[in-house]
Amino acid sequence: MRTAVTVGALALAALVMVPAALHTPSHAHAVSAPAGAVSAVSAVSAAGKTESSAGKTGGDPDIQNPTPPPPSGSDDPLVHGTVIDTVAYGPHGRQRMDVWHQTDDIRRPGVFLIHGGWWSSGDKKYMTEISRSYAEQGYTVFNLNYRLSGDASWPAQRTDVLDAIATARRHAALWSFDPNNYAVVGFSAGGHLATSVGTYKNGLPGLRGVVGISPVVSPLTAYTEGAHTSDPNRRKLRAAAIKLAGGCEPTGKCARIWASMEVPWHASRGDAPVLTVHSKDEFVAAEHSYQLRDHLAHVGIPVTVLTEPGVEHSAPLYRLPGVADTIQQWVAEKLFGSGR
Repeated sequence: MRTAVTVGALALAALVMVPAALHTPSHAHAVSAPAGAVSAVSAVSAAGKTESSAGKTGGDPDIQNPTPPPPSGSDDPLVHGTVIDTVAYGPHGRQRMDVWHQTDDIRRPGVFLIHGGWWSSGDKKYMTEISRSYAEQGYTVFNLNYRLSGDASWPAQRTDVLDAIATARRHAALWSFDPNNYAVVGFSAGGHLATSVGTYKNGLPGLRGVVGISPVVSPLTAYTEGAHTSDPNRRKLRAAAIKLAGGCEPTGKCARIWASMEVPWHASRGDAPVLTVHSKDEFVAAEHSYQLRDHLAHVGIPVTVLTEPGVEHSAPLYRLPGVADTIQQWVAEKLFGSGR
């Protein structure tokens, strides 16, 4: 088992590893957290909201029900041998990721998960069950937190995802990870970050696919649609996009920051293929993804946009029958199959 001592030997001075939950082989041993380390419990936000679908009241449609990681030392036969470490990829308290990995020397494809929450809330703890599902399929899983819009304005959120990916690639051997074969999966506001990373510059080394579930691909569309509507979620999304931009609207001196936030405008030939899923009548309409599809088509990058009946958004949409299976099959084709 790779321990905190191993991390020190690799001179990862900025990297903090804490065993959050161990499915521990008989020869492995747990280690004490280094001074100043953040445990899986203390690293997560204390504010968790109950999930509801977009058409219901009493909850946030962009938040999942929290499922804590299994207790230390527990044995889950579906992911037996998997170690879950909480890792700091930057100095801010939100710059943390849970890494679900094996302790052997096999280089596995990776999946990076990005939670939603209007860019202003949410936490990686809501991605625990989804993390487990990808670990069960043989991936090394990186479940990310990032600075929220109340911590820093755009592009801090994209920078955090890029830094997390760079950290994972730089220390791939530590987590049995193939740094040249990974996908990024994001939910709602996290889908905006996933697609933003997918269109960053002329593509990222090793990125083979991007998935967005109800992704806010176009903050400008959200801004426009939320201006004259009775839909409270569209109004909230407009306000959230303004907050992400540092509190300014897309005019005058703020036009440049909004242009940076607009994913379709950054399409290039080196970008990775994209799969997005929307509900037909949800408040983040498929029009967001159609804009990205049209821009990427001009440079020869395939984009698949799927729609499901109803109003479910983000995690509730992911849990509709067949949706998760379709996404997982697409990811497997990109990382294990002929899609590479």
